[in-house]
Amino acid sequence: MTANHAPTPEPKRRGRPKADPATSDTRARLLRTGMIHLTERGYAATGVDEILANAGVPKGSFYHHFGSKAAFGAALIEAYHLYFVAILTRALDDTGVPPLDRLRRFTKDAEAGMARHGFTRGCLIGNLGQEMGALPEEFRARLIEVLADWQARTATCLRAAEDAGALKPAMNPDALAALFWTGWEGAVLRAKLERRPDPLHHFADTFFDLIATERPSCSTPS
Repeated sequence: MTANHAPTPEPKRRGRPKADPATSDTRARLLRTGMIHLTERGYAATGVDEILANAGVPKGSFYHHFGSKAAFGAALIEAYHLYFVAILTRALDDTGVPPLDRLRRFTKDAEAGMARHGFTRGCLIGNLGQEMGALPEEFRARLIEVLADWQARTATCLRAAEDAGALKPAMNPDALAALFWTGWEGAVLRAKLERRPDPLHHFADTFFDLIATERPSCSTPS
């Protein structure tokens, strides 16, 4: 009598590994589209369907990557923070430039960025802060943390300016950094409202006149 043999299992097919949802092109496209819409119109005024239509992404893909509009908003905060930290690092950590000129360069670069879009886009973090009453409550703490991080990086630059003798006497770099971000976010909001750079110029000129021992001797590097 012939013995029964269990069927030999088929070898697993090798194929391309599944793409990491966190790094997929679809996710990146949704975040780029969301960034545009939320910096122009805000969170409450932007619907998921609008994001999908402009990104060319089906609804199922959106919920595969984010699960909800709130999760999408939280991901946008993180993506914008990373993007903005790169901008701040490039401007404020350049030790080949005097510290206050680094901060001046940041304001010029930020103005140029707004001008490229006709002053229709503001700061995502500032925009969301303005809408906090309509946002998920968990956004509040993260927005505060992001602004605190930007402020801390600015304070480091201002301490370097203090060490270089570029600040007027009795100036506190930490307090100046807080003042800078409070004023700068307001200037960005008003520049977007007026669709012109004048509020940015007014704030930056006033801020540096108040704190600097002297004006820059040459044009601010770009």
